[in-house]
Amino acid sequence: MTTAPDEPTGVLPGRPPVVDLATWQAARDELLVREKAHTREGDAIAAALRRLPMVELDGTVEVVGADGPVPFLDLFQGRDELVVYQHMWHDGAPHQGQCEGCTTTAWHLKDSVYLNARGVSFAVLTTGPWDEVAPYVAFMGYTEPWYSVREVPAPVGGAMGYLACFLRDGDRVFLTYSTTGRGNERVNGSLALLDMTPYGRGEAWEDRPEGATGAGEAGEAGEGHPPTSARPCWYWRSDADGNATWGPTSRPVPQWTRPRATPVDTLGRRGGHH
Repeated sequence: MTTAPDEPTGVLPGRPPVVDLATWQAARDELLVREKAHTREGDAIAAALRRLPMVELDGTVEVVGADGPVPFLDLFQGRDELVVYQHMWHDGAPHQGQCEGCTTTAWHLKDSVYLNARGVSFAVLTTGPWDEVAPYVAFMGYTEPWYSVREVPAPVGGAMGYLACFLRDGDRVFLTYSTTGRGNERVNGSLALLDMTPYGRGEAWEDRPEGATGAGEAGEAGEGHPPTSARPCWYWRSDADGNATWGPTSRPVPQWTRPRATPVDTLGRRGGHH
């Protein structure tokens, strides 16, 4: 049996039922059939994605990076494929006031060596002015190339918060794919791991065992349970003590790992430029 002496077999509040190993394995094998079907459907969608039509764009349009203005074509670094993340920006805001959603995506794409090994380059684009972007990149410790696409038309510039893929054929450049919203989750390994756990992401929209859902903003779900919230992604910002909050004393969670990150009293946002 998998139960402890003081933990009888049965349903614990807000948790899955406790069973023996054989019963667990049977349930696990049954779910595996659905997981494999989900994987095969994902493969079919990926195959359809590779057959999407593409749009040609001007590869000579200039973006601004650490070395000044360069043509977009240079972002391929001689490779035939390019993936970019288009990072939102709040003009004039301090580091803690920048987009927490874009932070989680960019943070999970800190090293593109496996993309490079497959002949794919990676870069982050943002509408922020380079003189604001450069110190932010240094503070966050990002090593992948960033570029300002301020005033650059879509699809290189324009709306942010997207993952986009481009193909190069000599000096010709094509947009092949773009996704946003939950489409960006595919690069966030933390979300994939949380989805494997009994308590999940702790968001109210999730279907979880009865009794596991807390109430209110980061409300407690019960003794021994992590907090939950009706606000999506509520734990992507925290205060100096590690408490999830989107208040003025918060930062995007990874920022607290950075040298000299200190408590703050304002997000400093004065209207975003997206």
